[in-house]
Amino acid sequence: MAAKIKKGDKVVVLAGRDKGRKGEVLSVDPREGRAVVQGINLVKRHQRQTMQQEGGIVSKESPIDLSNLAIMDPKSGEPTRVGFKILDDGRKVRFAKRSGDLIDG
Repeated sequence: MAAKIKKGDKVVVLAGRDKGRKGEVLSVDPREGRAVVQGINLVKRHQRQTMQQEGGIVSKESPIDLSNLAIMDPKSGEPTRVGFKILDDGRKVRFAKRSGDLIDG
């Protein structure tokens, strides 16, 4: 199945404690149905000191379920659903259902 949300996409959080916040997708795990979004779903983790890293309590992003994310419309910046269409040259591209604009240029 084609991915509706990919790495690098701008997304809006639809549910949870970060509802309404926007961020960029850092990674997607399609098998788990989860994504890591920059600055969203932050958790505190205790980090042991190593040669390269300082010890202490570190904030890092935790994966969030894909059902709680929506692509940001390229035109208006609001959440939108994603559709697929095949262009004349044979490429399959994603488009925003709210405005009709292409997501993958």
